[in-house]
Amino acid sequence: MYLYKFIFLIFLFLSIDVFGQVNTSNITIVRDKWGVPHIYGLTDKEAAYGLAWAHAEDDFETIQKTFLPSKGMLGRLQGPNGAILDFAVELLRSREVAEKELKNLSPEGLNIIYGYLEGLNAYAKKYPEKILVKNFFPLTIYDYLTGLNLMLHLFSDTGDVIGQLLANNVDPIDEMSGVDDIGSSIGSNAFAFNSNKTENGKTFLNINTHQPLEGPFAWYEAHVNSEQGWNMLGGLFPGLPLPVIGTNKNLGWTHTYNYPDMNDIYQLIINPNNVNEYKIDGNWKKFEIKEVKIKVKIFLGLKINIKRKVLWSDFGPVIKNKKGYFSFFSQSLNNISAIEQWLKMNKASNFEEFESALKLLGIPRFNIVYADNRDNIFFMSNARLSIRNSEIDWGKLVLGNNSSLILDKYHPYEDLPKLLNPPSGYLFNTNNSPFNSTSKEFNLKELNYPPTFNFKEKENNRSVRFMELIKNYEKINYSDFKKIKYDQKYPDSLVLIGNIKSVFDLNNNDFLEYSDLLSLIKKWDKKGDYNNLGAAQWSTYYNFILKELAEKNHDIEDTIPKEYHLNALKKSKKYLLKHFGKIDVILGDLQRHIRGKINLPVSGLIDMIAPSHVRSHENGKLKVVSGESYIMLVQYSKDDIEIETVLPYGSSNDPKSPHYTDQMKMYVEKKTKKMTLDKKRIFEEGVKIYNPN
Repeated sequence: MYLYKFIFLIFLFLSIDVFGQVNTSNITIVRDKWGVPHIYGLTDKEAAYGLAWAHAEDDFETIQKTFLPSKGMLGRLQGPNGAILDFAVELLRSREVAEKELKNLSPEGLNIIYGYLEGLNAYAKKYPEKILVKNFFPLTIYDYLTGLNLMLHLFSDTGDVIGQLLANNVDPIDEMSGVDDIGSSIGSNAFAFNSNKTENGKTFLNINTHQPLEGPFAWYEAHVNSEQGWNMLGGLFPGLPLPVIGTNKNLGWTHTYNYPDMNDIYQLIINPNNVNEYKIDGNWKKFEIKEVKIKVKIFLGLKINIKRKVLWSDFGPVIKNKKGYFSFFSQSLNNISAIEQWLKMNKASNFEEFESALKLLGIPRFNIVYADNRDNIFFMSNARLSIRNSEIDWGKLVLGNNSSLILDKYHPYEDLPKLLNPPSGYLFNTNNSPFNSTSKEFNLKELNYPPTFNFKEKENNRSVRFMELIKNYEKINYSDFKKIKYDQKYPDSLVLIGNIKSVFDLNNNDFLEYSDLLSLIKKWDKKGDYNNLGAAQWSTYYNFILKELAEKNHDIEDTIPKEYHLNALKKSKKYLLKHFGKIDVILGDLQRHIRGKINLPVSGLIDMIAPSHVRSHENGKLKVVSGESYIMLVQYSKDDIEIETVLPYGSSNDPKSPHYTDQMKMYVEKKTKKMTLDKKRIFEEGVKIYNPN
């Protein structure tokens, strides 16, 4: 029996040609007028090679930075900041996971990884002057899987856990109330409507993640094709060998961040006579200790070696800080199977095949909102969630002194929240509760799921606003769909700002010197278009009041003294007069969409359905750095698919490329470009057609 199984696996590997060299004459890259690469290969492996080549042409630098930590080399490029990720690879044993789990990956998944690697290494060989760190290339399969494991950890908030522990922000058990605040607030939107809700009977899908506009988690758009059933247009991050959101000719999906309890932190009891031992099951046990050496650039290009000890307990990695020894666990400590799952999702031709892919649970987290040409819509709050003892409050720090607390199993697909084709005809998620994804009467019930899932997300301004909007429509047309997607108005009652909202009730007579500014804020219509008067004043005031409350260690839910409002108004008025010479500034004068020589007004505020997140730039102006990132709008019918997309900047990160900024104007004007999956049309309209190498 085992012999036959072994022979079958060998045959499968050989038939898929995992180890064969790619024939680049079988690969064609077609660049459309926007520079988007449409990649064609006879095999999946060849298509992945072409994707690596095309993406390297557009952003080789960021791809390299994604994988430099896998070889302990980011510190040599970026100094101490880069060395943190080099250390994380050691702490999380990412290379050991790669070596251990490689044998468990399917030949199909390995096939595209090997193809991608071959393409990346070939590009580096042809353009050695573009390599950031000497001796970084060539990359091996273990280098790639090590980098992938680190990426999955970053998706899983492991980085936030490490940061909290290193910053001494997790208090020992006798002092703490919990660790529920671990995690970051990254936003995204997803809407799906089927014929129960659409006027034209088509199925609509809004793919609209809110990611950084630049960097390792900014979207790259590509269309990947092979004669082995792969035809997918969508977005991917630098270093991934396939689109992870988007559409094929039959179906599409997007991801939004969700916030179940994914990571667990344990406080360890240390032997007072030997700090290298911790107590478990009544006995002292030695830590697993490894000394690592990380090379770090300091000044004038000088590099020094820094030695650190990496500790592990039976619960997972260990971090010692000023408050004690803490161990933590994440399901990503043993996971590199996300590529296999995404590939099966890419190739699925119907919901049954798509659902089969979801059951792999290789993707560590993310909601999934799905639609297809058979009028199906689907929502799932996906995550690899540990099976835990429900008598323990895992949202708080756990005393790690018993092996029964070791987490080695996770909930199967069947246990997770999911909803298919609600009678309401629509599904949505804005990073809000998975138990509010459609009309009230058809929502999932939290009581039906294990309490250890401990979903942290509730409602936000985007979800409240969506519910306000959707109740106005018995059915929607495509124009309505786009209006909802691009909506930039807060709900009638702002949420998540606590008693900051009391500013709208302040008496102008109490703030005579700042009455003009206060009046603009109070009269503001809660909209965020770039010609809006009131939005800039609110945004400026909101930032200053948050700083004021932080300095005073004052909670936003507590009553806010007039003095704090006064200080924020005073600083806001001073800021506007200094940088703009007046206080009646429209939003587009304050916040801008900037790259190279292009500088455009941009709309949207934090937590609007179409938001903009900004940082200080120059002369008092703010630059958008995250928010509306890759946008794809799809209409499915039985025999047709219509696709529109837009990127914040363009398809290339090369300042010399015409596609470095060519989508910016379209982006700020809320316009899109038409896209197609049709090969004949793509070749007819292609601006540049070539083979890699």
